[in-house]
Amino acid sequence: MPFDPNGGLTGWDLTGFHEGHDTECWKRLGAHEVVVADDERGSVRGTRFSVWAPNARAVRLVGDFNWWNGEQTPMQLVPGSGVWATFVEGVGTGALYKFEVCGADGVWRLKADPMARFCEAAPHTASIVYESQYSWGDDDWLWYRGEGKPHAEPMSIYEVHLGSWRKGLTYVELASQLVEYVRWQGFTHVEFLPVAEHPFGGSWGYQVTGYFAPKSLFGSPDEFRYLVDQLHQAGIGVIVDWVPGHFPRDEWALGRFDGTALYEHADPRKGEQPDWGTFVFNFGRNEVQSFLISNAYYWLDEFHIDGLRVDAVASMLYLDYSREDGMWIPNEYGGNENLEAVQLLQRVNSHVYQRKPGVVTIAEESTSWPGVTRPVEYGGLGFGFKWNMGWMNDSLRYYGREPIYRQHHHHEMTFAMAYAYSENFILPISHDEVVHGKGSMFERVPQDEWRKFATMRAFYAFMWSHPGKQLLFMGTEFGQRREFSEERSLDWEITNDWGHRGVQRLIKDLNAVYRDHPALWRLDNDPAGFRWIDADDRGGNVFSFLRFDGDGQILACLTNFSSEPRPDYRIGLPNEGVWTEILNTDSDVYDGTGQIGNLGQVVANPVPSHGFEASANVTIPPLGAVWLLFQPEKPLADEAVGRLEAELTPPATQLGSETETAVAGGTTGRKARPQRPARPKRPRG
Repeated sequence: MPFDPNGGLTGWDLTGFHEGHDTECWKRLGAHEVVVADDERGSVRGTRFSVWAPNARAVRLVGDFNWWNGEQTPMQLVPGSGVWATFVEGVGTGALYKFEVCGADGVWRLKADPMARFCEAAPHTASIVYESQYSWGDDDWLWYRGEGKPHAEPMSIYEVHLGSWRKGLTYVELASQLVEYVRWQGFTHVEFLPVAEHPFGGSWGYQVTGYFAPKSLFGSPDEFRYLVDQLHQAGIGVIVDWVPGHFPRDEWALGRFDGTALYEHADPRKGEQPDWGTFVFNFGRNEVQSFLISNAYYWLDEFHIDGLRVDAVASMLYLDYSREDGMWIPNEYGGNENLEAVQLLQRVNSHVYQRKPGVVTIAEESTSWPGVTRPVEYGGLGFGFKWNMGWMNDSLRYYGREPIYRQHHHHEMTFAMAYAYSENFILPISHDEVVHGKGSMFERVPQDEWRKFATMRAFYAFMWSHPGKQLLFMGTEFGQRREFSEERSLDWEITNDWGHRGVQRLIKDLNAVYRDHPALWRLDNDPAGFRWIDADDRGGNVFSFLRFDGDGQILACLTNFSSEPRPDYRIGLPNEGVWTEILNTDSDVYDGTGQIGNLGQVVANPVPSHGFEASANVTIPPLGAVWLLFQPEKPLADEAVGRLEAELTPPATQLGSETETAVAGGTTGRKARPQRPARPKRPRG
């Protein structure tokens, strides 16, 4: 067989790419170590390089293997494909390279590989030949995931910016420290801000230049695989942020790749995003669809990622997003909907759900676009979940008000239930809410520190009991005082301080109670899982409701956002008998007062109230939350009846063990190191 200078790549291999149907185009384009046949020498090892540049006059390969002299390594146009390719003998993993592209305008441009699977760390911009050698150990996790039903399972997400959780850590170091901490806190998932290669750290990853390459600042692609693997073996799912809506203008990256608008629209009214100064993908171009669909699948397939949170979906859906009149072009029907972006999102969601059972896709969509989580076959976009931005904005406004004024804004905490079942929601307190002068969760609360911490604890309990999954950005779980900055680590030293350690311990216990009680998650997307006890106590700043699991478990969740205790607060309940207090955010284990509780339980008697046949008197602490679990088979001692009829002033029942001697995550004291399980644990339920 004669030697093939293109390394075996033919136009037939690229048909699907040009038709928009290639869902694994990274296997055909980019840099790949291959063996080619030669009549004289037999098998020849090297690397095949290929790049799509249909309007280029010429393309040359440069790298450390040819002294960055492109004249030595011209690339050949694969007939009828618009793809340029060459094979370089003896080149393998670790080699640095770029493409020299002579554009349609005759200008030579030095470009990184759009399909590079490894890149130099900024400020350097070369691509790196890389073939994975990783051997996975998460087969059990993947099996469990494939059998799961995410909507009817617990999901509490810890959102992480890898570069500043603890600044300076590598993927391998994070695989020890982050995994240990997330397990200790009890979150079911982590969500990473974009890990795809990005040159500017201040973008937090949302200005991607290497869509197929994990950020090399923290290690190699296989070291990122190791981090994901260790999370899976600890029973923790992994979600990554994905940014298909726009890309930066860096001259060496995707923009004007072959001297023309190749990946983006040429017309700035469609091809530029004014808010971020970026280019917008041409979603209607077949090759761009192949690129983006392949990229979504790449992270799920190559890195075993469990979910994609799609950034800035609204910017993709609306042609007039952040544009003034005259600065956008209507669609063929005269509307402002980007029909090409709609089709792309539907195709991405359909494809990943068909090929990767158990994964989830999550939309950050800030408008009321209908059917974001409706299946594609029923006209929806096909996402699994949507961030509930309305709940987030309303609840944070309420959270930041003086207690005396909250009565006038009661609806801000109840309105979300008016549309709670229109989509499959996640309740996010994300990175966007603790930056740019908005203040940290600690800073948002008015008044003194006691009220700040108490309000924070009450708010988190309300959030965990509300229908929908939960997401917290790193640092908010212990009341980080300062706003998030990518320039520094979280303030771990404060986790040993009063107030902060209590909030951190509360989140740990909220996650534990949440996972152990299906009433808090099994019917998240079913109206049968929720019922108000009293949604209208404006004067008291109290919210009370019931959660059901559909199999007999019932929880009563009460939150008092006033600064006054609510003793003998009568609530209607669906069943007579014992209701055990399983959470009280004023417990001293959370750095509360420990003085206002219900002696571990209340008793519902046959006294109608709030539309129920039974009711009970409950004490709710100031700026506090109480959860009560109905236990139909629990006997009630006579002395307990007497106590519950008396004025309730003794210490509240504490959840779990006494305060631990060390708080995980702190920089002082010993960590509580969990034992690694013999096999991955499936989230309970």
